[in-house]
Amino acid sequence: MRSRKESFTKELVLAESNLDKKMRMKFNLSDYVIEGMLSIECKDRQWRLVAYLSKSLNKTKKNYEIYDKKILAVIRGL
Repeated sequence: MRSRKESFTKELVLAESNLDKKMRMKFNLSDYVIEGMLSIECKDRQWRLVAYLSKSLNKTKKNYEIYDKKILAVIRGL
């Protein structure tokens, strides 16, 4: 069984960003939080995580309509 240290130092956790490769952004949102993930397609055709964002919404933004929350998620991600 691997130790936690070995898991973090031996396994590929985050991929390096490369603007010449395909990238995609995904967002999840709820009434309280926005989450975003930026992934890149690697040589082995697998999508690997480059960056992750999690942001709680303040009192005002919790009252936004769903389409406004979606636009806010895209803006935060960019």
